[in-house]
Amino acid sequence: MRGRGFTLIELMVVMVIIGLVAAGALLSLGGTGRDSQLERERDRLTALIDYVRERAALQTVEYGLRCQHDGYQFVMYDTRTSLWAEDPLDESLRARALPAGLALQLSVEKKTIVLPLRSAPMNTPGNKTRGRRQAELDLTPQVMLYSNGDLSSFKLTLERTGTGRSAAISSTNAGKVESGAIVETPT
Repeated sequence: MRGRGFTLIELMVVMVIIGLVAAGALLSLGGTGRDSQLERERDRLTALIDYVRERAALQTVEYGLRCQHDGYQFVMYDTRTSLWAEDPLDESLRARALPAGLALQLSVEKKTIVLPLRSAPMNTPGNKTRGRRQAELDLTPQVMLYSNGDLSSFKLTLERTGTGRSAAISSTNAGKVESGAIVETPT
């Protein structure tokens, strides 16, 4: 009676299955070192700033970026009321809350700005108190996006709380907006 062992094909199938399970576990645990959520928010905010700058130039309307510790929104200057208000025609410029675990830091003209915590629910589609809350809130922006293409000198940092990971978006001397790579500083 011969001893029965595994064939080469059976061993190879088991190795492939183990490899797939290990790769899936590594990716799900974030073993790649990437923070895709942080990258996505950095890229979204950079694209929105560029979009708003183009919109301001086309409409000859002054826009601004209003930041809070856990969110941001783009506002426009209403010359009829002399107030900053949400753009009623463009839903892509709505107030946005950052995903849990992300926070903003802002410096304008090389001065650190203390960002407010969200004191009232950010306006979202279907929020019934939108008009009333808008009148109560001061929507003066910290970063200006002028209709002539100029913008405030700023550095906006998105950070992953508790990890030391961050990504910066800043204006350049040439009047452009650039986003930096994700950096990790020891906590």
